[in-house]
Amino acid sequence: MKCIIVEDQLPAQRILKKFISDYESLTLIGVFNNGIEAMEFLNKNKVDLIFLDIHLPKLSGIDFLKALNHPPQVIFTTAFSEFALEGYALNVVDYLLKPFSFQRFVQAVSKVRPAKQNGENMEPIKKDLFIKSGFEHIRVKIDEIKDIMSDADYTEIHLGDTKHLSTETLRFWENTLPSNQFQRVHKSYIVNTSKVQRVAGNQIYLENNIIIPIGRAFKNDFLNGISG
Repeated sequence: MKCIIVEDQLPAQRILKKFISDYESLTLIGVFNNGIEAMEFLNKNKVDLIFLDIHLPKLSGIDFLKALNHPPQVIFTTAFSEFALEGYALNVVDYLLKPFSFQRFVQAVSKVRPAKQNGENMEPIKKDLFIKSGFEHIRVKIDEIKDIMSDADYTEIHLGDTKHLSTETLRFWENTLPSNQFQRVHKSYIVNTSKVQRVAGNQIYLENNIIIPIGRAFKNDFLNGISG
């Protein structure tokens, strides 16, 4: 697996380089002091795994990860445990709290899914995630999400008869949720395609007769997605 390090502290870089060199299935192809440089590299190169610090200059590790359209698998490395829940909400592979041992490093890397199938990156299978709602992180099952609606400065995640408000953007959920199950159908909506009952004109009917509009710019991709 090809990996990169995004870390601004030299001692932490040296430890990660040593651990990666001792782990046969990992190949280090880049080390970056900040997220901006790493983002430019990722735009031109295929990477399977990122060892990502949270406290970085210019752009935090969390904001860097949120900005990636199709992020590789990520292992957070940080000295601060208070960000663990937010890390798992972003579906990272693991969260290494500095200083960590080689044994703990191996344990984290062993959770990484095989990176390639037919030459392409595999999307991790996700069963649930944490939604940050106010001061809480709420675990929800992905299959139970019906749709997500953008409303001003927050998004509404609808699950059955309940909903949760999140400060994350619709773009964040589009990048976080499995693309083979969730599709953007409108500038303000993402739907779970497994909940679609029928499509009529420019409207999608979900379970319990929930009606979602289809934006003109999204209609063809949506129809091709559900028919394929």
